[in-house]
Amino acid sequence: MPRSEQLLSLRWGDMDAYRHVNNVEVLRLLEEARVRAFGVPGPDGSAPMLATGMVVARHEVDYLLPLDYRTEPVAVDLWVERVGGASFQVRYEVREPEPPAVGEARTYVRASTTCVSYDFATGRPRRLTDAERTRLAALADAPTAP
Repeated sequence: MPRSEQLLSLRWGDMDAYRHVNNVEVLRLLEEARVRAFGVPGPDGSAPMLATGMVVARHEVDYLLPLDYRTEPVAVDLWVERVGGASFQVRYEVREPEPPAVGEARTYVRASTTCVSYDFATGRPRRLTDAERTRLAALADAPTAP
């Protein structure tokens, strides 16, 4: 399963004065997708990656189309693109769950987050464990075109 698709609902309060989902709320959608992907125990019963220590070091977001409020969920695709010694890059696409009958699928946002494995006891980054690398590899996918 290289990409994880999360169907997420929008909230009425996510809209801003311009009548589309506010940029801060888009980051909330990305966070929710990340929590769903990394907040579950591993297949071997190991602790969720969020519980073992993971912090956000960087976000990069490209807003492609306005995302208007609606009652239907949006799809957030999430995958791991790069894994380093202590960090990894998560990529996302926020899109329509189903492509329209005619025309191209609508993608609203493309984004990436650099996450760092973290030791909360020492307050410092730490190396990724072999078990974490295995879990990240299960979400790995090829780099995307810009």
